[in-house]
Amino acid sequence: MAIQVSEQLEDQAEFKGALSTRSKLAVNSEQFVAQVVGLRSDIASPNQDTSDFVGNLRQLASDRLASLSFPTTKDEEWKYTDVSALGSLTFANQPAIASRSANLEALIANNIAPESLGNCLVFVNGKYRKDLSDTSDVTEGLVIGTLESLGDRILPKLRSHLAQHPDANDFFASLNTACMEDVAIILAPKNLVVENPVQLLFISAPQAGEATLITQPRCLIIAETHSQLTFVQTFVGENHHLYFTNAVTEVWVAEGAQVNHTKVQKQGNEAIHINTTAIAQARNSVYKNQAISFGAKISRQNLTVHQMAEQTETSLTGLAFIDDEQLADTHSCIAHNYPHGSSKQLHKCIADGRSHAVFNGKIQVAKLAQQTDSAQLSRNLLLSGKARVDTKPQLEIFADNVKCAHGATVSQLDAEEIFYLQSRAIDAESAATLLTYAFATEAISQIPVVSIQRSLSNFVLEKTKA
Repeated sequence: MAIQVSEQLEDQAEFKGALSTRSKLAVNSEQFVAQVVGLRSDIASPNQDTSDFVGNLRQLASDRLASLSFPTTKDEEWKYTDVSALGSLTFANQPAIASRSANLEALIANNIAPESLGNCLVFVNGKYRKDLSDTSDVTEGLVIGTLESLGDRILPKLRSHLAQHPDANDFFASLNTACMEDVAIILAPKNLVVENPVQLLFISAPQAGEATLITQPRCLIIAETHSQLTFVQTFVGENHHLYFTNAVTEVWVAEGAQVNHTKVQKQGNEAIHINTTAIAQARNSVYKNQAISFGAKISRQNLTVHQMAEQTETSLTGLAFIDDEQLADTHSCIAHNYPHGSSKQLHKCIADGRSHAVFNGKIQVAKLAQQTDSAQLSRNLLLSGKARVDTKPQLEIFADNVKCAHGATVSQLDAEEIFYLQSRAIDAESAATLLTYAFATEAISQIPVVSIQRSLSNFVLEKTKA
């Protein structure tokens, strides 16, 4: 089912015309890859075996890129998201800022959750900043760090899980692997229950110059048998600057383990943000994801979950709140491969101004995956007649004994609900703010970190009032 909504056909035609014009910018894949790969630095690990292993992954990805094409709007998976502007940019792999500017200090202070103090790694312009990070209160047994700080301690885990989960045919995931220099790593050993959330904060702070900042963060999260872990990824950056983030996160949830994963994207209003998250789950494991997208001119999230054994549980919650001419695109796939698996997905979009929200969610149920229980819902709210939503929930079922449902709604604020609130002495503007806030907080309330819930709720309230 595909739903496209626009109140004014004339505006929609104008939007399509502009999109078509931009799509004519062909990108030479070979030149683009050569420029980006040419910026990569040496591998951060001081251990030769680790460096050799990562170097081999980089070479394999580089070879694979030779057969992959830069995605265009002619590709079904990218039909609504035009990133061809990347092909005209000159990139720079800018070094981390040595000084602690007021802007940098503010970005850190405003985005580190109090619950994560003592459990936070900070990266500036793609580089790990030990001086800004705080690992003073890490749970005993928990491993957090980078290739450089962990040395050869983590090598056996890297061999098993690094670059094993993302789609090998994904252009941007392969580009990230080909340029991999360092990896943010969280490892929860067997039976360890981590009480406080671990936070990974990624800051883009471009320096003056003609070249465009590019960062390619890489994260590896491993929750071993019967462990429990909550982690938060936060992507922020300065406004009014063009920069490109191409991030990849791999998550392995072992048997009986539980992982709660929150991702918040609040990058600047001219940024381009592409994020690939690949999850693999073993028997009796639980994975919960809350993905919040407020920033970037163009943002694209690719989220793939593979249930690799019986009785796995997956929960995905998403919220995009965009305005002006922002584009937020989420593509997700949950692959039920074994019996007795369950999944729930709620994705919500709020589109204002001339923004464009896209959702494509696949639920795949293999023939072996009998007694799967899966539900998917896409709910969308248009605050402007010039905004647009394209939503396409999909079910691909090859088993005959399952319970699966999906649906999608696209609507504007309900006039009757506004009238009801007015009858209770609430003015129309406040009523609209209240209803929009309630729509968003249904998703935000799923975040397990209270301070992040509150800050995002306040952000939504202020944005709605504006």
